Amino acid sequence: MPSIKLLPDQLVSQIAAGEVVERPASALKEILENSLDAGSTEVSVALLNGGIKQMRVSDNGGGIARNELALALTRHATSKISSLDDLERVASLGFRGEALASIAAISRTEVTSYHSQEKHGWRIASEGAYLTEVEPAALAVGTIVEIQDLYFNTPARRKFLKTENTEFGHCEEAFRRIALSRPDVTFLLQHNGRAVMRLAASEAQKRFEEVLGADFSAEAFYLDESAAGLRLWGMAAKPTFSRHARDTQYVYVNGRFVRDKLISHAIRQAYQDVLHHDRHPAFVLFLELDPGLVDVNVHPSKTEVRFRDGQSVHRFIFHALHKALATPIGMPSSLTPDMAVSEGNAIPAQPFVPTYPRFQSNIDLRANEPAGFYQTLFGDLSRSSNPETVTSDTATMPDPIANASIGLHPSGQEYPLGFAVAQIHGVYVLAQNTQGLVVVDMHAAHERIMYEKLKNALDASRVPMQPLLLPVSFHADHLEVATVQEQQSLPDNGLQQLGFDIAVLSPTTLAVRSIPVMLKDADAVALARDVLADLRQYGASRAFTERRNELLGTMACHAAVRANRILTIPEMNALLRDMEATERSGQCNHGRPTWFQVTMIELDKMFMRGK
Repeated sequence: MPSIKLLPDQLVSQIAAGEVVERPASALKEILENSLDAGSTEVSVALLNGGIKQMRVSDNGGGIARNELALALTRHATSKISSLDDLERVASLGFRGEALASIAAISRTEVTSYHSQEKHGWRIASEGAYLTEVEPAALAVGTIVEIQDLYFNTPARRKFLKTENTEFGHCEEAFRRIALSRPDVTFLLQHNGRAVMRLAASEAQKRFEEVLGADFSAEAFYLDESAAGLRLWGMAAKPTFSRHARDTQYVYVNGRFVRDKLISHAIRQAYQDVLHHDRHPAFVLFLELDPGLVDVNVHPSKTEVRFRDGQSVHRFIFHALHKALATPIGMPSSLTPDMAVSEGNAIPAQPFVPTYPRFQSNIDLRANEPAGFYQTLFGDLSRSSNPETVTSDTATMPDPIANASIGLHPSGQEYPLGFAVAQIHGVYVLAQNTQGLVVVDMHAAHERIMYEKLKNALDASRVPMQPLLLPVSFHADHLEVATVQEQQSLPDNGLQQLGFDIAVLSPTTLAVRSIPVMLKDADAVALARDVLADLRQYGASRAFTERRNELLGTMACHAAVRANRILTIPEMNALLRDMEATERSGQCNHGRPTWFQVTMIELDKMFMRGK
């Protein structure tokens, strides 16, 4: 067997470079982070051949002193931390002291920098493991890092690089991530001598629009929620802007772009009730918290993090997004009082004079069978909650003759979905609002209304349990047993709140004694395992909620007004008012849209008016 021996420094650096510098985009990310850590307000990037041939990053930051230039290209040398306490509360983007050294080990690198305490700039160069002497250079401000021939001394690694266009695409994405995180910094990206992206310092929402496009900006809402030392802010797209891929998903923790499973899970769960099948949401979100509560030293790439209290972070993110997505159509959450909201843009409220009478009454839109249907399925549950939560309780509209501001609430707020004018083939309701035409899928819309009412009815009271005639025991691992014991020790036992009674029979055996009434026909063991896994990882069980919501969705579908049923004008208006007051009514239970707006401008284009 070969003897143990120390590896040469050059080989150690090349091995480290394999973790840090996976491709040109990885090198670009590390250098850009260094520029931001140096306090730069202007950063320029120039690439040749996708960054493989050359990469040049210049900034106007604080610069590097002459006697520190050689250290900048040395492994485990950094100005950002000096103790374990610093590491546990690191606030800078870089801190490991190995990125620039790893890049220099596999390329021809030149660093030119001007420090305010120096009379002029200085330059140092490296070729693999060999460093040149520091020499004077002409530079007025900041630092320039130039990298040529990446992987020139590791040809096997270079063979794994893709085409120039592919590598540039990855570099551009790395540039976008950094640019989104710092809207206060001016950025320039060039490729093969051509300017690709110029971003002036601006407000956050303008930067998001410049990087992600006007379509995203038009279909996204701004949110800013804070609680218990946590803050989540940014923009998230409405379900109507969902994507086939996860190509418009950006999450930052204390300004650092991350890919975190816990955060991703919380976001997916918040969108679950409004996205269609395999579609993915679009968002750029920033989570801010005490640096001491998050560990960023998980992987050399620094894109993975661990939270000290992951369950609290998960709950906070889920509830913040869930709340924002649940805002009813008729209750704008982030707009000024003089703005009316439709499914897309905010439009100034204007007096709306109808051309037909509008009389609104308390109409129960349910078909005749649902009342008994609910009673049969829920029993005492429906009586234990407010009866109004499982019946349609639409508001009565002011008398249009007595009200001079016809079409408006007494407060002056406009009805966003307007008023019904007709029904098409017993499927779609046509309504007129200030913007033009609203088309509503009446079954899908009413299905969402009934679904939300059923959920509210259950959430208003404790989930009823169904004791099992014979408790079901199963072999459990130590984590599952520990989760049950932990929940039993809490004053608000999460298992009981979800309708479960699980007992510990031995260090390796659990017994399911009761499960939720609504899921009495489910596989008790499989359901218990899923719930325990969710409680352990996220602090809340989506396994139960998902199964419960599937059943409620089926019930709501049966209860909703059926296609081909002829509705009167008052009934159609009652549906519109319920939609305006119902959370997530823009999508049905399966994530399909329930209504569309066709503006007067779009209608005029169809008929070539004004041409």
